[in-house]
Amino acid sequence: MKDVVSRCPIEECMRVLSGRWPTLLLYYLKERPKRFSDLQRDNPTVSHRILSLELRKLEEAGIVRRTAYEGYPLRVEYALTPAGEQLVPLIDALGDWWEGSEGVRGVARAAE
Repeated sequence: MKDVVSRCPIEECMRVLSGRWPTLLLYYLKERPKRFSDLQRDNPTVSHRILSLELRKLEEAGIVRRTAYEGYPLRVEYALTPAGEQLVPLIDALGDWWEGSEGVRGVARAAE
């Protein structure tokens, strides 16, 4: 990961949550724990490698917990930690803001 330039907590937060996948993974994990294959199904355009890297990054940040269960085939589940659960209202608020701001969405569509 990149080094933090300042001591700003927003910069540190964005270092972990920036990019296409971290917030989407939090969104899909907010309801219940999911297996790796469920997360791949929820995000069909993400590669196996990138999904693994993003989940590992969220795990290292203490936002996601990985639980491996014994047996064959190996079963692994991902769930939000208490710190990750604190992010759910923020993710929901971002979605609500986006849905309620037609002007911003119009500008975003024009940029595409």
